[in-house]
Amino acid sequence: MQNKQNLFGLSQSELDTFFSKLGEKPYRTKQFMKWIYHQHEFDFNQMLNLSKELRQKLLQVATLELPKISSQNFASDGLIKWLIDLGSDNHIEMVYIPEKDRGTLCISSQVGCSLACTFCSTGMQGFNRNLTTAEIIAQIIIANEHLSHENKKISNVVFMGMGEPLLNEKSVYSACDLLLDDLAFGLSRRKVTISTSGVVPALYRMAQTTPVSLAISLHAPDDELRDELVPINQKYPIEELMAACKNYLTSGTQERHILFEYVMLDGVNDTMEHAKKLAKLLRGISAKVNLIPFNPFPKTQYKTSKAFTIKQFQDVLFQAGIRTMTRRTRGEDVDGACGQLAGKVIDKTRRTENDRRH
Repeated sequence: MQNKQNLFGLSQSELDTFFSKLGEKPYRTKQFMKWIYHQHEFDFNQMLNLSKELRQKLLQVATLELPKISSQNFASDGLIKWLIDLGSDNHIEMVYIPEKDRGTLCISSQVGCSLACTFCSTGMQGFNRNLTTAEIIAQIIIANEHLSHENKKISNVVFMGMGEPLLNEKSVYSACDLLLDDLAFGLSRRKVTISTSGVVPALYRMAQTTPVSLAISLHAPDDELRDELVPINQKYPIEELMAACKNYLTSGTQERHILFEYVMLDGVNDTMEHAKKLAKLLRGISAKVNLIPFNPFPKTQYKTSKAFTIKQFQDVLFQAGIRTMTRRTRGEDVDGACGQLAGKVIDKTRRTENDRRH
């Protein structure tokens, strides 16, 4: 028996090819995409403007398969966290963050993460594999299915869940295409954000491949400290990273900005000297800084910076003319806050416990 193709995650052009191989005209793609993305109908038999013959073919060769939800947790502040079962004892997490003027879905791009950032719970879990485009898109569909019953909508999608998106470029870019496609999710390019720890070669490719927004997980203003906190910096140091960021800002025809994320670790990266170094590093760049109070997790060596310290740090950046905000911690009571997503991962990196601590 042949494996059926999961049609979630196929772009317009890929669906054109798929239907062409079935002997169908290109207009079938638009009909089909409207059924699944606008009508939320996943039963081929109910897609009544498709011919009966085509519906029978689809049943034989294709599927619209979503992974199972293992758990759904509701935080006291309205945040929702889902644990998604991908089979083989691997799980990913995604989080919906409601605000007054928007609803943001934070999605995963990998099962675990290989980068081992020392302040991140996901990085402590190890790494198994990349997600397929269908598995990435499934997260948005699953969340939409739940939120539609509560009259809530997803206005923003951020690749800030488990994994490093730019180590899974093909699937992530394909997912971005669908997120921006009016026949699918129809989001604005400013409403979709890829967050990366700094995979420099991929940053150059991203600048030419997708127009979505960019966030950089910076977390330190110099190489010595960033080598410790974000180990990929040992391969792509800050000077190379900033060159790639400047290239991103000048690529394309539309104005671009970068969000720099900076987790606040008590006594580690939160001194006024660190703030001044950061201000100097970002001088002249179209940037906004997001200061993130550290969210503790089991066995972590770090503590959260004091509120007064974060305010002082922010003031230094303000005075340097850098737009800065402090992220409000959300979903702590369900481990849904930034840096707390862990899922359940069969680690294929073979890192020892000692490796993960250093």
